[in-house]
Amino acid sequence: MKKLLKYLDSYKKESILGPLFKLLEATFELLVPLVMSDIIDKGIAFGDTGYILRMCAVLVALGLVGLLCSVTAQYFAAKAAVGFATKLRRALFGHIESLSYSEMDTVGSSTLITRMTSDINQVQNGLNLTLRLLLRSPFVVFGSMVMAFTINVKAALVFAVVIPVLCAAVFGIMFAGMPLYQKVQKGVDRILGITRENLTGVRVVRAFGKEADETAGFDRENEALTRMQTLVGKISALMNPVTYVIINAGLLAVLWRGGVSVNIGELTQGQVVALVNYMSQILVELIKMANLIITITKALACAGRIQAVFEEKPSIQASAAPARKAAEGRGAAVAFEHVSMVYKNAGAESLTDINFAAKPGETIGIIGGTGSGKTTLVNLIPRFYDVSEGRVLFDGTDVRELPLSELRDKIGVVPQKARLFAGTIRDNLLWGDETASEEELWKALETAQAKEVVEKKDGGLDARVAQEGRNFSGGQRQRLTIARALVRKPRVLILDDSASALDFATDAALRRAIREMEGAPTVFIVSQRTSSIRYADQIIVLDDGRVAGIGTHEELLGKCPVYKEIYDSQFDSGQAGRAAGEGRAAE
Repeated sequence: MKKLLKYLDSYKKESILGPLFKLLEATFELLVPLVMSDIIDKGIAFGDTGYILRMCAVLVALGLVGLLCSVTAQYFAAKAAVGFATKLRRALFGHIESLSYSEMDTVGSSTLITRMTSDINQVQNGLNLTLRLLLRSPFVVFGSMVMAFTINVKAALVFAVVIPVLCAAVFGIMFAGMPLYQKVQKGVDRILGITRENLTGVRVVRAFGKEADETAGFDRENEALTRMQTLVGKISALMNPVTYVIINAGLLAVLWRGGVSVNIGELTQGQVVALVNYMSQILVELIKMANLIITITKALACAGRIQAVFEEKPSIQASAAPARKAAEGRGAAVAFEHVSMVYKNAGAESLTDINFAAKPGETIGIIGGTGSGKTTLVNLIPRFYDVSEGRVLFDGTDVRELPLSELRDKIGVVPQKARLFAGTIRDNLLWGDETASEEELWKALETAQAKEVVEKKDGGLDARVAQEGRNFSGGQRQRLTIARALVRKPRVLILDDSASALDFATDAALRRAIREMEGAPTVFIVSQRTSSIRYADQIIVLDDGRVAGIGTHEELLGKCPVYKEIYDSQFDSGQAGRAAGEGRAAE
């Protein structure tokens, strides 16, 4: 929590004024029992109505001034807490955006969402109550004890015994509950993860009729979380009865001692009433303190989880080299020099000794079985991951020596899963280049074979896009994501199995249009279909993270058994001939 307090620096004034006004309110509150004592001993005892009315006016004044101080304190505390949470949320989001794929894979998106929302709200509530009550409640508790000693030392000794016993009970319960709250938050993470997975994959769940199984799995996790929350609730529930028992025992002692003292003339009736009032104030404040401690315990647990995210340092550090002006003309040269790559916490290499070079403007096809490392390979070019061994060169420079912004500005990536964002088609396309003109947007759509899709939509470029593009078909989403990458006019274009939902003719027309682009980029096509890469300048065949063959389609059919097996599994001899003819016609 201490490290997070730097986000409170802008609210130092509010953080001081909030507790200060609460202490002023508490001071006026401590005066009330003394005024009541005087009303009883000097007003009621002697039947002095004027004195009683004057003291009642003093009570009203103390109440109004206390209310004003309380409202002012709450305003400053709320302003500081909300401002702190706003800055913390902004910083956390920015930090998450800086994390590389490795850290995102390790931490998990569901827990990051929980920490961005629920955890920060808990910290905000904890800070708000801390500013209002952390000083006020102890001040009233010990102030009541001091005021009791000013009335009568012997009677006040009860306070000296009751307060330490109460503190021991309250803090004992707090320390018992703190680790359990951390477990509860982890349970919330698991529930959120299951819920998110089911909502995003609801069609798959229903297609396989697994609703009952998923519901049962959710119920198991939900029941485990409920049991943990029940245990925490039981421990927390001890707070009120324990404090009430101790306080009431103290009240009995005060009344007993006070009654004896009044009988022998050591105390007045008003003073006994004042002592009882001070004991009642201690009860109220310790109940507040108990609830505050529960809230602080939750807030500290959540703050630790938030700090853990901040301590996740991005494994990919941007180069300090100054950005250079992007080169003009055809695509960039890309080379892999004995590249190996191991995922974080993985036991084996995903890529081993990858060695090849792509010339500017070439089309490189990448094919292989599931899990052979195709996506891993292309993710190394824009430095989504860093190599474990070897080098990836971009125009002769190691990508680790290039500023990330410069490198990624030259690369257009179309990921495996076509993902659009809520907004308009124009908004999504401008992600590629926010300065692009309308003419450039339409040109990119035409190249991506998506022009007709947009023209048929009401509003054209300003047609609405639902979250994740759910109001578009799979093929339409793929073409729009390709257009978004093309708006950037990249020197390297990576199509990671991004034409899987396109028919053969559209796929071929797309590849032809990309090749005919002005300043044609170097294109990497990852595909499961040999028909999509058969006309590439080079085809790289991967098998279990290793290069099984490099060459043209015809060369690989003759010398690479892995490629021939993939090709034969997709075409028999008759189909192969027809596919070749259709592909050449489309090309």
